[in-house]
Amino acid sequence: MSSKIFSIRLRKARERRNLKQSELAERAGLQAAAVSHFETGRRAPSFDNLRRLADTLNVTTDYLIGRAEDPVSSGPNIDKLFRNAGEMSEADLEALADFAEILATKNKKGGS
Repeated sequence: MSSKIFSIRLRKARERRNLKQSELAERAGLQAAAVSHFETGRRAPSFDNLRRLADTLNVTTDYLIGRAEDPVSSGPNIDKLFRNAGEMSEADLEALADFAEILATKNKKGGS
């Protein structure tokens, strides 16, 4: 894993979620200093910590380590959406897609 790519992508994914390093650390069950070390490239995470960070940020581990360009093709929330999609009507799926677009637009404009 390239520590430079990882540190850049970790910071970008954290900022995209509007999280401080300390908030990411708390949600991922890590020390704030560890997140700081990961983002500066001074340390590389263990596999378990990499998975925790990816799950917390709803990105793939492959994205964080530079093996994929798409940051959000998996993660716990994405998994929940797909798992429940089979139980939804076509109208429900369209409403969900519309709602997702509204949220994405709001977040692009800097909302929270």
